Amino acid sequence: MLAAAGFSSFMALAARADAQLDRGRYLVNSVVACGNCHTPKGPDGKPNGPELSGGEPINSPVFSAYPANITPDMETGIGKWTDAQIIDAIRNGRRPDGTIIGPPMAIAFYREMSDTDVKAIVAYLRQVKPVSHKVAKSTYKIPLPPSYGPEVKSVPDTPRSDKVAYGHYLANGLGHCMDCHTPLVRGRNDMSRVGAGGNTFGAPGGNGVLTSPNLTPANKNGVAGWTDAQVKTAITKGVRPDGGAIVPLMAFAWYKDISADDQDALVAYIRSLKPAE
Repeated sequence: MLAAAGFSSFMALAARADAQLDRGRYLVNSVVACGNCHTPKGPDGKPNGPELSGGEPINSPVFSAYPANITPDMETGIGKWTDAQIIDAIRNGRRPDGTIIGPPMAIAFYREMSDTDVKAIVAYLRQVKPVSHKVAKSTYKIPLPPSYGPEVKSVPDTPRSDKVAYGHYLANGLGHCMDCHTPLVRGRNDMSRVGAGGNTFGAPGGNGVLTSPNLTPANKNGVAGWTDAQVKTAITKGVRPDGGAIVPLMAFAWYKDISADDQDALVAYIRSLKPAE
């Protein structure tokens, strides 16, 4: 009887570990889209190098950022970091040596990431193939903050039964959509105008400048006038209702795998945004 009980406990633990890894795999490879920055990509926005081994440089007027190697390589990746240190880096923007992680890592949004999901992401990162690839150090022309706020220690799950609330969680704490689609004022997102867009980015290959669109009802020519199906197609396929292609700063190569339920929640949240110029 004791042996049977022990075996049952082992199987239950194994099932939980499998479920956690599956959740992490889904998050990393869909809505969180870690590879959109941390995996080498081609001009079409699709991955063309070792997974999470360090992405292409991201340049702005105030920084040149080199997305880190976040594979479990012991020397050039995060193989020596503890689970707690990886979680601290994601949610508090702090490396094990105490230095602060700068933009474009969306720390201000990842602070909302639940304990369940951040642990699932760590479980997935642990089993990615280690790649030896030393990435250059990012440089900043602006001072980084001493912290991103009070230390985040525990975040509960957001109920999926509330589509708008869960959509908010997907678009902020996980997908950090509103990091790009909310105006910046003195280097910080103006959360009084969530979704109003207006941020500029260098286009892939240095081909011009892109401006994030206004997702709120104030933009009469934007998503407020699109059907739910059209919004989902734009998110997951990068195609506008008129057939035009959206430039792949958006992580379409990952967003294509967002589940139907999560797409519904994202649309519900976008529909809830208040008009903002």
